[in-house]
Amino acid sequence: MQQRQLGPFTVSAIGLGCMNICHAYGTPLAPEQAERLLLAALDAGVTHFDTAALYGFGASETLVGRALSPHRGRFTLASKCGMTVETGDGTIQPPRVIDGRPESLRATCEGSLRRLKTDVIDLYYLHRWDKKVPIEDSMGALADLVRAGKIRTIGLSEVSAATLRRAHAVHPVTALQTEYSLWTRNPEIAVLDACRELGVSFVAFSPVARGFLAGALPDQAAVDALPEKDIRRPMPRFAPEHFERNLVLLEGFKAIAAEVGCTAAQLALAWLLHQGQDILPIPGTRSVAHLSENLGAAGVRLAADVLARLGALVNTGTVSGNRYAEQARAEVDTETF
Repeated sequence: MQQRQLGPFTVSAIGLGCMNICHAYGTPLAPEQAERLLLAALDAGVTHFDTAALYGFGASETLVGRALSPHRGRFTLASKCGMTVETGDGTIQPPRVIDGRPESLRATCEGSLRRLKTDVIDLYYLHRWDKKVPIEDSMGALADLVRAGKIRTIGLSEVSAATLRRAHAVHPVTALQTEYSLWTRNPEIAVLDACRELGVSFVAFSPVARGFLAGALPDQAAVDALPEKDIRRPMPRFAPEHFERNLVLLEGFKAIAAEVGCTAAQLALAWLLHQGQDILPIPGTRSVAHLSENLGAAGVRLAADVLARLGALVNTGTVSGNRYAEQARAEVDTETF
């Protein structure tokens, strides 16, 4: 596995997002299946595991802690705070709440440490900026956690370049995480440049477009068959009026993958890896086979003309629909086209 820098940490070029195992994409995996997947990733050379208190309302952190804590020295552990409320009895209950108050972030960190079965979290993100709380106040609380030895470094998720700069002035930010793929190019507006200026690593979630660029949803019937609580159901790009147009892009994308000699998912990940050594994709999966397929993307080399054709095929001008519905769009701080 190729290695890249995640701030002070050297990690696998492709990490593992640990949301899918228990949250947002249908029925959660059985615990033993989830643990098998996590251990398979570790054995395959993945050394960057990304979870959050929100995922499964503590379930993802619990699974990661149970499966991986015996191997804690072999990987870099990232988690997130600021989107849940700790109950005080060791559990987190729905609904999700964006809460960036210092006392809430401290409480969530304590809960995360227990669930993850660790003394320190390597990279701890503010999952969303709570716009009712100055970013400086939330960053101050996270900086206190660094000084207390509870976390090693600080990250931000779904924020703009301006917010990143404000936060970085309080305490160095190690990584910024947001959605980035061929079909979500918002980071290219400003935040990628800001990260590079400040020396902040960029972690790309949903790098295969929530399964779309992997061909997981080949037609409208597949979208209609998604479980009721699947996170993609309310997303505009999967609504019939937009999805039909986006499917046209998928056919061309698959044709380029066949030409290159890789799978569609590998092509999507390879495109991201070619955007810069500071970009670290964290695809999620519920399948050991798909895990192996995703990791194979690190060996895919794309010529300049292929990169140009991909960029011309799938981009802001050709993808139909917003990435989030109105409520979710209001919750993030990222720049928009």
